[in-house]
Amino acid sequence: MEYQVIDISTWTQMGEGGNGKTYVRHDNDSVLLKVNNPPRCDEATVKQELEVAKHVISLGVPTPRVFNMVRVGDGYGQLVENIKGKKSLARICADAPSCIAEAASTLATLGRQLHTTPCDTDYFPSRKELALKGIEIIELVPEEDKAKMRQFAESLKDETTCTHGDFHMGNLIISGDGNPYWIDLGWFGHGSAMFDFGHLFLICHVYSKFPQACDIFHMEVEQLKTFWDACVKSYTGNSDHAAFDALAGKFAPLDICIRNVLVPSSSEEYKKMFGGVIHSLVEKFY
Repeated sequence: MEYQVIDISTWTQMGEGGNGKTYVRHDNDSVLLKVNNPPRCDEATVKQELEVAKHVISLGVPTPRVFNMVRVGDGYGQLVENIKGKKSLARICADAPSCIAEAASTLATLGRQLHTTPCDTDYFPSRKELALKGIEIIELVPEEDKAKMRQFAESLKDETTCTHGDFHMGNLIISGDGNPYWIDLGWFGHGSAMFDFGHLFLICHVYSKFPQACDIFHMEVEQLKTFWDACVKSYTGNSDHAAFDALAGKFAPLDICIRNVLVPSSSEEYKKMFGGVIHSLVEKFY
């Protein structure tokens, strides 16, 4: 298939996150060029992201409109709606730390709406099925740990409401006029809302120990913990959320297994790191 070829030198970089960069042209700032970091800038991955976004919009979930897939250098990108005056919740927290609790409450409120939205189970994958697949193929994880995760995953109900898959403060943006939009929807699926909170738990309580994570989310370790606390209090309506935290801790290693299905790692260093994280989580929460 022929795609429009984009000369990136004629575009101005607007943002950068863990997955890639965004650009605009000076003569048309209504369209945003999104370019993933390698290796996720291949044709199949970008095409899948574009199709996912279209299907998410059809569910009534607020997300920027998507337009076309384009060729950028040796890879591919996509043209999407540029939400004017947008800021991610992560950037809002970084710019005004006093707003962390409010931003966390916003993620909780929009999360509850998302997690009660019926999903298209014919198109989107089951988080439970992805987790079970991931448990089987994950490397450098003791079989005893796999058995415990497998037993837990198999006990879960086959829920049919939406999950974001990459649920965190960087993937909910607020427009200049106050409207919210979900972004980075490539891992969208259906299942228990706790899959999303397992992912957020990893970010706020595990990955936060790595400087790269703090750089990506523009927040310090203690700020991420504060965000988690405020988000969960708002989501559950309960100031004592120890049981919720423990359940999120059980879902966290499943999230790593799912990630390994969606984005397999060829790096022995990363395999060893993720294996160690899974083992420590299973020891603590199972």
